[in-house]
Amino acid sequence: QMRLVESGGGLVQPGGSLILSCVASGFTLDYYAVGWFRQAPGKEREFVAAINWSGGSTNYADSVKGRFTISRDNAKNTVYLQMNSLKPEDTAVYYCAAREVGKRSIYYTFKGSYDYWGQGTQVTVSS
Repeated sequence: QMRLVESGGGLVQPGGSLILSCVASGFTLDYYAVGWFRQAPGKEREFVAAINWSGGSTNYADSVKGRFTISRDNAKNTVYLQMNSLKPEDTAVYYCAAREVGKRSIYYTFKGSYDYWGQGTQVTVSS
């Protein structure tokens, strides 16, 4: 069974940092573009960051640019989201998503473009 599992969420003070992980099971992430999305209560799920299959191309939402970094380790079948300088408005459930792309150097910012989703991990930024 193909699954994505997020971890690393939690409660952090404003200005703090967290690293989220997205691990694939049942398939290898080597030829998949991966995106991170988040959804706050009462809001639509929104794009956060995306990365192509090799890690050579990335894209970020303006709201997180310069604070968040997406990366991947295909040998570990894992994609990461390093989150620094966290703000209360970053509070949300964070989801990773994947879509097979072969070796095309592309990624997607639209949530409807992804085929596989994890169950999400809660990030709460509060003092």
